[in-house]
Amino acid sequence: MRVYVPLTLPGLAQAHKAGELGPGPLTAYAVTPALREWYVSDDIEELEYAALSRAAAASLRLVAGDPEAPRRRVVVAVDVPDKEAAADPDRGLDAGAIGEVRIAAAVALAKAAAVHADADDAEADVTAAAAALGAADQGDDDAQFVVDGAEDHELLWFGIQEIPSLLG
Repeated sequence: MRVYVPLTLPGLAQAHKAGELGPGPLTAYAVTPALREWYVSDDIEELEYAALSRAAAASLRLVAGDPEAPRRRVVVAVDVPDKEAAADPDRGLDAGAIGEVRIAAAVALAKAAAVHADADDAEADVTAAAAALGAADQGDDDAQFVVDGAEDHELLWFGIQEIPSLLG
């Protein structure tokens, strides 16, 4: 199963140094039954893109929670055995948990398929979105519009071997 692990750039640097994503448990996003029902598509590429988008939104929350982190969303795509990605059935109706899975243990970074990250030109919109998250969560439509502005930026694809240059 392909899972998408949300990170920040400092989190990616730590994973690169340690050679693994972890320690567990890790929160990730994947094509779960709840995501299939929510997205209403049979196209696996569309469903995986939806899971990646959910992970990008979680990465934005991580960025917002770390004032020292560069304002760029980061998601690592990793393939794990199906049995290692567990969806919480109790959270199935929680809109924030759609597609969310838990990975119990650390995952070797060598198993990663790719890293997805914002380009430098997304930084202003991601900064604004991170600052607006709290108000958006409280139902402020203007703040939600700002948060949605970060989603206008497609995450770029990077090979695992490109992590050092991505980290700068």
